[in-house]
Amino acid sequence: MIRKLGFCLLALLLPFAVQAADFKEGVHYFKLPQPVRTADPEKVEVVELFGYTCPHCNNFEPVLEHWHKNQPESVNFVRIPVVFNRSWEPYARAYYSSELMKTLDKTHQATFDAIHIQRKRLNNEQAISDLYGDLGVDTAAFEKMFNSFAVNMKLKQGESKVRGYAITGVPSMVVNGKYRVTVDSAGGQKQMLDVVNYLVQQESQPQ
Repeated sequence: MIRKLGFCLLALLLPFAVQAADFKEGVHYFKLPQPVRTADPEKVEVVELFGYTCPHCNNFEPVLEHWHKNQPESVNFVRIPVVFNRSWEPYARAYYSSELMKTLDKTHQATFDAIHIQRKRLNNEQAISDLYGDLGVDTAAFEKMFNSFAVNMKLKQGESKVRGYAITGVPSMVVNGKYRVTVDSAGGQKQMLDVVNYLVQQESQPQ
């Protein structure tokens, strides 16, 4: 597990059913001291905390997306771009702007690709706007959204949740606002999603 600007998850991760005895609280995952409210109480929420500049988050993204697409309707998957310092903020604003504009299908993977494959510097609004314009996004609308009240609120809400989750590195995952899972706690890269799957299974049981 990285601290702040360090390293992220790198592995091929595939979901599969696990037994209750496989993972233990306080060892493979941690129960949060106080639950964090989820967006939809009718579903089991899984949150990924990530950063666009993280190379291992970049490698993990296609596998995570595959996992996401194979989840049932009862699972609500949410991404939160973490802002560990001011240099991370433009990327978080870009994510939230695109999310609000419903253009993540054009921009999310492309942002990773631009940074890690094309080696573009996207550390300011104009550079990101230029990229998104090339992807077919309305740049005037994007630039208006980038510093909007709505994005500012998203940033504040994200920061509040990161504090509630006690996140110190990315990628991390949180299940149903109750449990934090990291690479270290899970025992490896592949095991991280295995633990998430186990917790989703547990949270899906009748209370």
